Amino acid sequence: MTPATSPSATTTRPFLGYWPDPADEPTRVPGREPIALVTPDGAIIRGILWTPPGGAPWHSAVVMSHPRGDFSVHYACPLLADAGYAVFGFATRYVNNDIDCLHENCVTDVQTAVGEMRRRGAESVVLLGNCGGGSLMALSQSASSQQGEMFGDALITLAAHLGEGMFMQYVIDPSVTDEHDPLSVDPELDMYNPDNGWKPWPNPSTYDRAWLRRYRAAQLERIGRIDAQANDSLDNRRDAKARLGPLDRSTSAWSATRRQAVVVRYLTVYRTLADPAYLDPSIDPDDRVLGTVFAAPDPLDGNYGYGGLARTMTARGWLSTWSSLSSHAKLVDTMPKVKIPTLIVHPTGDTEIRLWQAEAIRDAAGAQDVTYETITGAPHYLDGFRREAFDVIIGWMRDRGFQ
Repeated sequence: MTPATSPSATTTRPFLGYWPDPADEPTRVPGREPIALVTPDGAIIRGILWTPPGGAPWHSAVVMSHPRGDFSVHYACPLLADAGYAVFGFATRYVNNDIDCLHENCVTDVQTAVGEMRRRGAESVVLLGNCGGGSLMALSQSASSQQGEMFGDALITLAAHLGEGMFMQYVIDPSVTDEHDPLSVDPELDMYNPDNGWKPWPNPSTYDRAWLRRYRAAQLERIGRIDAQANDSLDNRRDAKARLGPLDRSTSAWSATRRQAVVVRYLTVYRTLADPAYLDPSIDPDDRVLGTVFAAPDPLDGNYGYGGLARTMTARGWLSTWSSLSSHAKLVDTMPKVKIPTLIVHPTGDTEIRLWQAEAIRDAAGAQDVTYETITGAPHYLDGFRREAFDVIIGWMRDRGFQ
């Protein structure tokens, strides 16, 4: 997630979300080595290997990434390196651009990164999944364990949602009536309609629970409609490719069919920032403030204007990443297959991820050793709470022999 602004932003230093801020600075200077790796399928991934200060030896490596975020300078890196760990934060092949993001390819990127840490002598590898990195790391561990490969020795999820597709299911605007018109709206499903309980920012809204149930069902229905559009596009390409064989390559018919076999129709997905819980704190109550990290101050700005998620996607990218119906990167499906020690850390002031979602990750975990911790009042990016959170994380790792 990349916020527009944050309450912690200042006029002298913009809020950078995942990036370290002055409070994260280590007491000693860690080692930092830029690394570029080539995956088995020829993609390039880049990151920074952070190591303990003074060239101190390390035995355990932490690997962390995100489907499209650059975790090479994540705030976790200096904190963990200062505690004696090697940390490889890296960006997948889809850094800053998930238009054609295939989670299955991201798994290959994570496998490549873990393999590099093993090659460099890591006795154990801890997978750390923050936000969308949680579902990516769990998918990677699940896929690798099914292949019988040596992979992660522990999994930590930090402010992780249930998967990017599952996240989309709760923020997509179901009042859109025409996918080609960003202003089309069904007033009965419009969370910004006063008749449905909306009040102008910064007043909290109050949505009737029966209306909310209809709203949630309509969100899933819209995802299903977009899925159908995406699948039709892919089916048309496959059908055209199948028709190519018998055709004479010198004919105009072959040329036209060839174009149909390779053409990519992009999906434009308007209004993807419309969770009524952003404006009604009585929905799944916790310690969050009104609003979202994606827009400031009013979520309407992000829903209709710049911001949001998945605004332009290929059909296969949508299905692999942002569809709750089609994506394989769903923690409720992958966590039962993750048998390594697992720590789930949830900030209770997170505007994006609800308590019940963090608890669902915990309840789906397949490991015998599962720990669930909350950081009371902490926001999504843990501003002001990072050292508290990493005291929990580092203590948990040390208790399990990851030194």
